[in-house]
Amino acid sequence: MPAYDEIGTTYRRTRVPDPRIQAAIDRALGDAQTVINVGAGAGAYEPADRAVTAVEPSAVMIAQRPPGSAPCIQGSAESLPFADGTFDAALAILTIHHWGDLERGLSELQRVARRTVILTWDTSYGRGFWLHRYLPASIEHDEARFPSIARLQALLGPGSVVEALPVPHDCSDGFYGAFWRRPEAYLDPLVRAGISNLHRLEDRLGPGLAELAADLTSGAWRERHADLLALCELDVGYRIVRTR
Repeated sequence: MPAYDEIGTTYRRTRVPDPRIQAAIDRALGDAQTVINVGAGAGAYEPADRAVTAVEPSAVMIAQRPPGSAPCIQGSAESLPFADGTFDAALAILTIHHWGDLERGLSELQRVARRTVILTWDTSYGRGFWLHRYLPASIEHDEARFPSIARLQALLGPGSVVEALPVPHDCSDGFYGAFWRRPEAYLDPLVRAGISNLHRLEDRLGPGLAELAADLTSGAWRERHADLLALCELDVGYRIVRTR
């Protein structure tokens, strides 16, 4: 069963596309006019001014695509039902860590499109992120799932480009690192339900969440991280990796 058949039921309530992230993805797509969005979920970050075809394995996520979304077929990255070079660009947004076969999936993206744009997380930032103090299992969980940036570039081949994607302090898309300046959000079960690793580890998070709640009540968190409160954006490891 696709992961998001289980965890995606409330996804659209907390995972609202952020226009600043959308702009960065649009820049990475360049002049591509036809785009395949693989692991498309509920349709976040699909450009409105290009011809988009979506591919998503989870029926639960497909059902949450809003009216007027790009046409979507149920399928996986590892077996795309399109001819070679069908699209100008292939887009994969925070999805490659869910694939069963990364190498085959990337090969398929490069087979059907002339350019590849991937949004992923560099987990080398994870243990430096303050959330690790409270929820270390979540970082360890993702270290085992996300490919390193070096491996990703090696699989994409020569000439791939890596760009940092700083996260705004008021990011509307509630992914894992979005709440770096809003720690209270991690105490909300609905927020955690929209973050795959936190949802899967929910039964192990109680002590860490209790410690975070206590530190917020006492003011210890804000004293410890006062430097963050003055920042408008922060690099917590999100990366756009694209081929030329």
